[in-house]
Order: sequence, then C-alpha cells, then structure tokens
Amino acid sequence: MRSLLTLLWWMIAAPVTALWGFPWTLLTGKIDAMYWTGLWIARLGVRIAGIRWTLIGLDRLPMTSNYIFMSNHVSNIDPPLLVPLLPRRVTVMVKKELFKLPILGPAMRMADFIPINRSNREAAIGSVREAANVVRKGLDLLVFPEGTRSRDGRLLPFKKGSFHLAMDTGVPIVPVTILGTEALLPKGSVLARPGKVSIVFHAPIDPKEFADRDELMEAVTASVKSALPEERQ
Repeated sequence: MRSLLTLLWWMIAAPVTALWGFPWTLLTGKIDAMYWTGLWIARLGVRIAGIRWTLIGLDRLPMTSNYIFMSNHVSNIDPPLLVPLLPRRVTVMVKKELFKLPILGPAMRMADFIPINRSNREAAIGSVREAANVVRKGLDLLVFPEGTRSRDGRLLPFKKGSFHLAMDTGVPIVPVTILGTEALLPKGSVLARPGKVSIVFHAPIDPKEFADRDELMEAVTASVKSALPEERQ
C-alpha cells in the first residue's frame, strides 16, 4: 500500500512541478527552483514508502571543494534516496534509457544530468567527457561505478570511466556505502517494503595522491567495502 501511495504521489507531483518548472527554467535560465522542488518530491516519496535512513559521516565532510560521490548500487531506490540527501546541487550519470521518459527525461537534461550508454564504448567515453565539463563548472557529481545494480548486495567490479574523470579533473572522491536498500527494493522487484537504511559517507580521497587510475580505483573500492558486511564485500 505504501509503495502504491509513493507512485501515486510521484505521478501527481511530477506533472504539476513540470507545469511551472519548465517555463520558469526556460525563462530565467535557472534550474534551482525546479531542481530542489524535484528533490523534495523524491524525498517525500521515499518517506511515504516507509523508508527511514541514518546518515553517517556526512556532517564531517568539509564543504571546501566540490566532490565526486561514488556509491555502491543495490536497488532502484538508491538514487531517489541518496540524491536529495546530498548538501549541494549534484549532477548524476544516468543510463540513457531513462532520458526517454516523459517529464523525467527533459527535467534531467535541464539539470545537467549525464546520459550514459555503457554498451557503446565511444558513447560512454563521450559521457565521461561531458561529466568532466559539468564538474569543472563547480557541480558535485554522483556516480554508481558498478554500472548496474547488484542482485545480492555484493559489491560488483567498478567501471573505469569515472576514475579517468577524477584523475583528469583532480576533484576529490567521496566513497559512499548504502546498506539495506537491497532488502527493501531488490533488483527485479516493483514494490518497496518499509524499513531502515544506513548511508555511510567516507573520508574524501584525493586523486592527486595516486600514481594512476588503478591505484585510485583500488582505494575507493576498499573504502566502500569497509562498511559492508563481510559476506557482501
């Protein structure tokens, strides 16, 4: 019942927001009002679903730089849960199919979200370059470097593209570990169950301290793993 109420809320709130948000953004050239309204809608939907969260480490994160947040990915609830909790406007690398959805697709383009096609290497490289340009403008970036959701909660090997981006831009990486969403909305499921989630923000990792991309990837992987139970590492 809670999941159906969440879907109903999103189905009503998104078109209403689009009615004023799209014209306002086009007229002013500013996405902020629609962006933060959209995140409020997403966060409230997660709450309606009965999902509660505990944040660990976010309050200790220095706001002296923009960041690339890299998180494990075990559920479709991860993005609408995590993005509204980040303290500043963030761009997200999102699979290209989602940009075909009405309302959501155009809204993500207005917000500088980056479509990525992982089945096409050249297109994926182009997406990484586009993301680098957005990051250089001063926006934070959220990446799920596994590239897909894990079916059993175990950490999958990370894709390399976002680490190229970090090395090229020099922007610090904040590893993030999400715990619990795999039980509330597992891959292949449509309806979410209520429950508690923990989100761990680890200490920033400076790409400039590493000799190459592989060393950086190992450090980020180890950081994300450090908060996972042993059987899911």
